[in-house]
Amino acid sequence: MAIFFNPENALKRAEELIKVGQKQDALQVLHDLITSRSFRSWQKPHEKIMFRYVELCVDLKMGRFAKDGLIQYRNSCQQVNMTSFEEVTNRLLRLATEKAEQTLDKETLDVDDLEVTPWFKFLWETYRTVLEILRNNSKLQALYAITAHKAFQFCKKYKRPTEFRRLCEIMRNNLANLEKYRDQRDRPDLTEPETLQLYLDTRFEQLKVAAELGLWQEAFRSVEDIYGLMCMVNKTLKPSLLVVYYSKLTEIFWTSSSHLNHAYAWLKLFSLQKNFNKNLSQKDLQLVTSSVVLAALSVPPFGQAHGAYHSEFQTEKERNLRMANLIGFNLEPISESRDMLSRESLLSELVSSGVLSCATQEVKDLYHQLEHEFQPLDLGSNTKPLLDTISKLGGKLSTAPSLPEVHLSQYVPSLEKLATLRLLQHVSKMYQTMKIQFLAQLVPFFDLSDVEKISVEAVKHNFIAMKVDHAKGFVTFGNLGIESDELRDPLTFFAETMNKVRAMLFPASSKLGDVAPNLGETVEKEHKRLLARQSIIEKRKEEQERQQLEMEHEEEKRKLKLRMQTKVAEQKRLASEVEERRKQRILREIEERELEKAQALLDNTERRQINGEERERKLLKLAKTMDYLQRAKREESTPLIEAAYQQRLVEEIESHEHDQQREVELSRERHESDMKEKRRVTRMLSSESFVENMEIFQNRVIRLQEAEFERQKREKEEHLQARKQERYVKRKRIYYSKCEEERIRKLQEEEEARKQRDAAGPSQSSTKYIPKFRLSQATQVSGSADDQWGSRRLQHIGRDNAAPLVEGDQCGNGSERPGGDSWRSEEGRYAFRSSRSRSSFSSRTS
Repeated sequence: MAIFFNPENALKRAEELIKVGQKQDALQVLHDLITSRSFRSWQKPHEKIMFRYVELCVDLKMGRFAKDGLIQYRNSCQQVNMTSFEEVTNRLLRLATEKAEQTLDKETLDVDDLEVTPWFKFLWETYRTVLEILRNNSKLQALYAITAHKAFQFCKKYKRPTEFRRLCEIMRNNLANLEKYRDQRDRPDLTEPETLQLYLDTRFEQLKVAAELGLWQEAFRSVEDIYGLMCMVNKTLKPSLLVVYYSKLTEIFWTSSSHLNHAYAWLKLFSLQKNFNKNLSQKDLQLVTSSVVLAALSVPPFGQAHGAYHSEFQTEKERNLRMANLIGFNLEPISESRDMLSRESLLSELVSSGVLSCATQEVKDLYHQLEHEFQPLDLGSNTKPLLDTISKLGGKLSTAPSLPEVHLSQYVPSLEKLATLRLLQHVSKMYQTMKIQFLAQLVPFFDLSDVEKISVEAVKHNFIAMKVDHAKGFVTFGNLGIESDELRDPLTFFAETMNKVRAMLFPASSKLGDVAPNLGETVEKEHKRLLARQSIIEKRKEEQERQQLEMEHEEEKRKLKLRMQTKVAEQKRLASEVEERRKQRILREIEERELEKAQALLDNTERRQINGEERERKLLKLAKTMDYLQRAKREESTPLIEAAYQQRLVEEIESHEHDQQREVELSRERHESDMKEKRRVTRMLSSESFVENMEIFQNRVIRLQEAEFERQKREKEEHLQARKQERYVKRKRIYYSKCEEERIRKLQEEEEARKQRDAAGPSQSSTKYIPKFRLSQATQVSGSADDQWGSRRLQHIGRDNAAPLVEGDQCGNGSERPGGDSWRSEEGRYAFRSSRSRSSFSSRTS
């Protein structure tokens, strides 16, 4: 192991090893430096070394090295610079996440084990390592919470339920150790508001992710963690967090078919919204209230099964007490529900507190029909339209976005079951026997088999007494041998109903007014007294909350002052320690500098010599290896190539013979089919009528083809004539434009010449001499230039397609065109063609 007195030299050595592809050796060099004693006191170059170190750990997927390095760097930065440690940790997490996301297209996570997905396994191990290093440290609690949130999002994004359970267990153990080892150094104080809020936010994020992944057991354990955390610090949650808490509780209890606890959780949600949400609309209030009432009605009307053991009863009682504690904390406890929650107490509380009056009319009617009215024969038919209407209600609460979306249709199956139980209960009080078919007609919700299952469950819980005789087709209710007290209930109800009818028919005979003459006034006074009492209670609550806030504010001030004093003392201590370390470092650096210079000189000499020898050795070894490899490849490939050639030759010969044989067979088959066709046609041609019909057909086809030919010929001639006319007009326009341009140009030249003569004077113009041969050459050049247009056009336009110009027009007469129209005659055309052919021939021969 090499010893580096200067950390930057170790970094340079690592960079050199990386350039030659020896990343493992470079990582080992940095690891030796980080775990050495000289790395225990933090310095600025250490941060750069750690950045390079974590990059190598990620590239080589060395999680153990990363863990050792982070632990050493945490101890180095503990009292000096924790921000540097946080940056190194965030860099490690970012690099691991990027590597995992880059391989997302190549790897799949639809497996239970991460062994087959190495980069995602490394990312998961990185999260575990970081959480283990950051746990239970007051200076790193914010980074701990952020890392936990990232780990939760990793499990949520890639659907990793197994890793999520492990993560929850790790965080649960960390919290337990925090409570167990109270004398630990730098231990987080849960009584501080910032620390408690970080822990609560982490647990609520854990609860949300568990619900989204469908891990309801872990979600329930997360709820217990939140409750236990609040019990540890003996404080209450904020209303916004309480809404999330009870919202998730409603989902957990509904998924676990714990309808009673689900209803109590909805009641707490209703209380929170009514007391703290001032913007709650009337429509949303009705939906929330209807959810509470329907959740309460969905609770089965019977409890534990008849004949259960004492141990089972005690277990159920403890479980109910545990659920009551989870549901009832932070709100006013109900004395009668602290020991045992029940359906009857919940419904009575809904009625007494006025919750039922806030529900929709359909929910109210359903409640009265299922709980108060006695209609054994019409209960099913009266309940079904109400359930159909209720199933269509629900939706997102606009003024309460923190609440879950309300779906009243989820309670319909439970309510149908409750209606069936009530119908069986009412029928059992009026009838001793009933036909099975008639009973099936009374229940419009279920088939007869489902009704039997519901009745078996009701008999098991001692809710009704009945038996079904399929042989006779009857249902028998109650005990046939002994008259039960319940048989007198219908008569009692009948008597009460008749008294109500008598009071309606003969109001004068009613003595209600005599008994309670001031009943309305008394009710009004009682109502006012209750309102006054409620306002007093609200004022007391507000006063208690104000006092509690003042106490918390004073406590925060005291803690802040204590923290400031501690911080000042800590700063003084750190300053003295830094000064002492600075003096020691100066003395140590002076000694190390001398040793470093001598060691550097020796290292450079040895390194040059070793590198030169190593390079030569590697090149020789590489050349020899390549020589042996190429020779071995050729020796091994020669027989293989020869064998492949022979095999290919045999295969081609066989293929050729097979193709020849196939061709002979196909030729023979075609010959036979052609002979058959010939015989058939010959037989047809021998017939006289066939010959006559064939001649008639041929004549008709010839006539049709001639007519078509004539039509196409006429169309082509018309098309050619139109094209000739178009070209004629176009050529005429082009020629006219060129003549006009030439005329204008000549006029301009004459005008310029005249101006020049006028400017030069009469003496110069008269003395200028122009030879005759110059004049003749100019005339010939102008004549050839004027005739050049016709020759050029003949090169591009064929003799047969060109349309002649009309004589006598503005630009087409022979008098105005230079050279006349002599080129249009046959002699002129022949001379033009012959001169052109002679010139081309002479140019080719030359």
